[in-house]
Amino acid sequence: MRGVFPILVTPFDEQARVDDESLRRVVEFNLAAGVHGLGVALGSEIFRLTDAERAHVTRVVVQQTAGRVPVVINTGSQGTELAVQYSRQAEELGADALMVMPPTIVPVGPVECRAYFRAISDAVRIPIFIQDTPVTPVPGNLARQIGEDSEHVRYIKVENIPPPQRVADAVSQAGSVLTIFGGAGGNFLVEELRRGSRGTMPGCSQPEAFVAVWDACTAGDIAGARAAHDRWIAPVNRLAGQGWGAFYYVHKELLRRRGVLTTAFVRGPIPPVDEFMRRELDEVIEELYGGTA
Repeated sequence: MRGVFPILVTPFDEQARVDDESLRRVVEFNLAAGVHGLGVALGSEIFRLTDAERAHVTRVVVQQTAGRVPVVINTGSQGTELAVQYSRQAEELGADALMVMPPTIVPVGPVECRAYFRAISDAVRIPIFIQDTPVTPVPGNLARQIGEDSEHVRYIKVENIPPPQRVADAVSQAGSVLTIFGGAGGNFLVEELRRGSRGTMPGCSQPEAFVAVWDACTAGDIAGARAAHDRWIAPVNRLAGQGWGAFYYVHKELLRRRGVLTTAFVRGPIPPVDEFMRRELDEVIEELYGGTA
């Protein structure tokens, strides 16, 4: 797997129920843009879904994608047994790969982290992404050890700070064992690709822009890639990067204004979006897309 793998939002109606029709539209919107894969993860508010909803969202995304690109499902948990359960379920529902964060509430050391990934790997038959974040750091040397221990751990999504340097470390330390993807909203996509990453997992509200940057980079047109990123992606990411409340609001409202979602509802608790943010997003949408598309 390589390329642009947007993390899908989970659309809700005004009663906070999963909106299946909007979810199917999000899938089609991204596939029409030429993405290389799709993901369901933190950007999907997966941690706010009940177990039944988690299975339902996975089922809808897999069915709507219908094998056109790989689907990656986040199955990490605070306990090994629960992560194994989520991972087996995702595989049974048709996921093509899993993405797993180490536990956060009770942080784990390197030995426990390796055992956690090994148990998940032993329970499934599909590839696994390690998810390295500022909260769950997995440095390159540990990622290599996990890959050597665990048959199905074959990828890592790197988004710890600073992402370009972390990508370079992962490529240097673990590139012979794992394929490196970037994350962090795609803020550093050009820099990550130049350091050896083979993909990115950004937001899903501008898939065509990320594909354009990917295409330019892979064709060797770094100047064109930077220009496209600065023109289309950076203005949205500047707003979305101001906290989780801003992240979900910006991407969902942009998708709503582009005719993909029915509502931009975000499940709580979430920090409120102030009038400045709303006005600034209006200005960005007007500049990029003429208000609505």
